[in-house]
Amino acid sequence: MGLSPPIMWKEGRIFTLDRGPGRSVYGESIIVVNGNSYREWVPWRSKLSALIKKTDMTFPGKGNILYLGAAQGTTVSHISDIMEEGTIYAVEFSETAFRKLTYLARERNNIVPILEDAFHPERFKMVVPPVDILYQDVSQKEQLKLFLLNLRTFLKRGGLGILMLKSRSVDVTARPADIYREVSTGLKENNLDIEVFIELDPFSVDHAAFVVKRK
Repeated sequence: MGLSPPIMWKEGRIFTLDRGPGRSVYGESIIVVNGNSYREWVPWRSKLSALIKKTDMTFPGKGNILYLGAAQGTTVSHISDIMEEGTIYAVEFSETAFRKLTYLARERNNIVPILEDAFHPERFKMVVPPVDILYQDVSQKEQLKLFLLNLRTFLKRGGLGILMLKSRSVDVTARPADIYREVSTGLKENNLDIEVFIELDPFSVDHAAFVVKRK
């Protein structure tokens, strides 16, 4: 019997191979295929799932990841399923959300929860090594500034950066298309190649994903 794939598509839905204790994390469906439990990766609840569903892009299963804005761990849990090697350094500022994130980390040995302000990477630099992937999903006005700050601090050359941009958090009065254009320009001005840009509607309204590679 071959190895079970960490990501599985079934009838247009995405599932990840459960590497946890075999129960739902946030109310998602669980199915059993060939004796293995798979958790549904709901695109309405996870922007990374929405990105994969809309683009069919692959997500690396190896390497270290810095996740900014981990919240309670919905998307983190699925990345944990996918990762065959490496560690997820999950940064969250809210103590309430962080409490649930720590419960998740107790059941999964590839998650390191960090209660900290992502605008101060010097406070957690001693814990986080250079990473292969930087993932950001933060409701903040200066999302691009935050992304670039941590990218310069942690992301390896050739590494992948994924920015989930919330346009209404940047400027609630501006057109999302204008915000996306400004962010795209800012990324290019910082010598980053934009490999993917896509709006995440209808799953996350007025949100877009930027996937970049550090040179």
